[in-house]
Amino acid sequence: MSERRIPEVDRAAAARRAVERRRERAALKRDLTMRVTAPQVVAKRAFDDADSVCGSMRITDFLLALPAIGVGKRDTILSDLEISPVKRLGGLGVRQRVSLLNWLDTRFPVQHPRAGRSRLLVLAGPTAVGKGTVAAHIRENNPEIHLSVSATTRKARPGETDGVHYYFVDDAEFDRLIADGELLEYAVVHNQSRYGTPRAPIDKALAAGKTVLLEIDLQGARQVRAAEPSATLIFLLPPSWDELVQRLVGRGTEDEAERSRRLRTAKVELAAQSEFDHLIVNEDVAAAAREVVELSEATAR
Repeated sequence: MSERRIPEVDRAAAARRAVERRRERAALKRDLTMRVTAPQVVAKRAFDDADSVCGSMRITDFLLALPAIGVGKRDTILSDLEISPVKRLGGLGVRQRVSLLNWLDTRFPVQHPRAGRSRLLVLAGPTAVGKGTVAAHIRENNPEIHLSVSATTRKARPGETDGVHYYFVDDAEFDRLIADGELLEYAVVHNQSRYGTPRAPIDKALAAGKTVLLEIDLQGARQVRAAEPSATLIFLLPPSWDELVQRLVGRGTEDEAERSRRLRTAKVELAAQSEFDHLIVNEDVAAAAREVVELSEATAR
């Protein structure tokens, strides 16, 4: 019996699928390295579907993609968990899956929402993730939520209005706001401009029973948590690291040096997501805004 030959068209399609799958795994590894995706999420997706991109990833590649895991640590982890280095995530046995998830929870703990959160919501996330766009959507569609307006020393971008998007002030006025204790938080962002949140409008809105949303950076979120421990902290994530880079490049408001500086900052910001009460992925602005509003409704009960 002659051997069946695979049609050339099938060979080409198979080759394209193989290339695409390698690209998807490479993107997934970048997301793990940059902490855009939690390793527990990738592991659970792999366990649910062994044929998925997550399921087809080798355990060795998975571990090396995690922050601060090198070849030596990888081999020690595999030995301790009794997992063969030739295994793929989707092919792990039941005991190995439990052991891996337990190790991940110990090494990369996941923040769980805390009880007793207040109506003061803080929305933060890495640069170019779309915090301002999500906040603007909430401003336009949910007038019951008071959106705090920050003061900044940076220049207004095209389309930005003073008093709506930011209070644009000079350094002297910003110094006065600090000296007079009129800012709830303030920080230097990207080693350049200063940003701060005026305290009076927030106190007035909370006293009136409103929910207040602050759209600020990581430094500011930490200061708010220190000043108001009951504040609800929300971290906005990009769908992927590649998408975050594309958003930053695509908006065209920074030169190459500034983009590089902001991406370095984004890596640091993404590493801090476990400090927050809730994580929301901004794949669709309306959907992300709806999730924030649902959280605000939950805190108001």
